[in-house]
Amino acid sequence: MREAAQNAVAMAPRETALMAVLGRRSLVLVGMMGAGKSSIGRRLAQHLGLPFVDADAEIEAAAGMTIPEIFSTYGEGDFRSGEARVIARLLDEGGRNSGLVLATGGGAFMNAETRAAIRAKGVSIWLKADFEVLMRRVRRRSTSDRPMLQGDPAQRIRELMDQRDPTYAEADITVMSRDVPHELIVNEIVAALAERLAVAVPAPASAEEGAP
Repeated sequence: MREAAQNAVAMAPRETALMAVLGRRSLVLVGMMGAGKSSIGRRLAQHLGLPFVDADAEIEAAAGMTIPEIFSTYGEGDFRSGEARVIARLLDEGGRNSGLVLATGGGAFMNAETRAAIRAKGVSIWLKADFEVLMRRVRRRSTSDRPMLQGDPAQRIRELMDQRDPTYAEADITVMSRDVPHELIVNEIVAALAERLAVAVPAPASAEEGAP
């Protein structure tokens, strides 16, 4: 479900300049489960005054089933196909409006067509997290909610990191996700985006400007 950002405070010059350069492109968070894509994505969207969308929630709404139920009933292959279609639709919708912040599932960026769509219509942000951070976070939820962690969760996370990290590294920017206040991560993302996009921040007005 889409979440409209509520940002009553005027954005700082850096953020205003960044949004002007982004135009209708979306910001797409990629990375492992437990990296904080949804929680940090919501804060980022609020910070920039953009809508936030969780791709997994959109997939469940479209299917009328939970992701574990989709995996159990149809298998991973069908889930991945549906995931790619949903993300393509969301990117199209973002491009017709003012862009959005999109949190994707851990395996979404592995799809070459999805990566191409993100490159064309958005900016990808890898929330990279160390193994220990991921393990602490996934232990807070039942593994029944995470089809990719069935069996030994620690072994599966290591295997998935080995498989996926080289592809995640193709993202436009990388920011470390760690156990610090989310506002700090959001500020690091904004700074990295400004550098990546060569955003020129307007200089503050001189106190003498406008003086007779």
